[in-house]
Amino acid sequence: MADRRSSRQGRPWGRADRQAAENRVRIIGGSLRGRRLLFSGDPRTRPMKDRVRQAVFNLLGRAVEATHALDLFAGTGALGLEAISRGAARATLIEQHFPTARIIEQNVAALELTDRCHVAAGSVFIWARQQRWTEWDPRPWTVFCSPPYDFYVTRRDEMLTLLRTLHERAPVGSWFVVESDARFEFQNLDDLGVWDVRTYPPAVIGIHRCER
Repeated sequence: MADRRSSRQGRPWGRADRQAAENRVRIIGGSLRGRRLLFSGDPRTRPMKDRVRQAVFNLLGRAVEATHALDLFAGTGALGLEAISRGAARATLIEQHFPTARIIEQNVAALELTDRCHVAAGSVFIWARQQRWTEWDPRPWTVFCSPPYDFYVTRRDEMLTLLRTLHERAPVGSWFVVESDARFEFQNLDDLGVWDVRTYPPAVIGIHRCER
């Protein structure tokens, strides 16, 4: 059946219209609510759906305020920038795809956040190994880990090592938000503490507070 929706010009929606709509990413809450983010539409970039991002920040509530947000597989940078919009003090956004990292830098500049955001272009796994953690800002972190879902299968050990390393280094009171699909079992991270696991098909979200 043909799609009967119409654009503002009165013509039927076509494939290009639907693709353009899917490529729109916006900040959905806080001081920057409604601001649009550039997004290339590259299939390697999978922005967290608005409804899931809203649910995540509803669960975090005010816990994100005054934290240092770490957006590990940043993509559009939507999670880290959403955290800033909702009161995070700083954000570090790591993206291994260099053209996408450049787009994140453009978003940061357009939002006038260059003094509060650092974009690191490169592998998250290498980035984590190279950090001098003792020199980091001591404030609690809000860690967003939203990688390609296949990483939980093809790079499972690296993913577990990454999360455990960050948990070990994170200040007490830090929060971890991990997005996967059904192939990942959060029982693999039980040694870190209790996880609040919610399902928003196809996404599975685990949230944990570091209390060691």
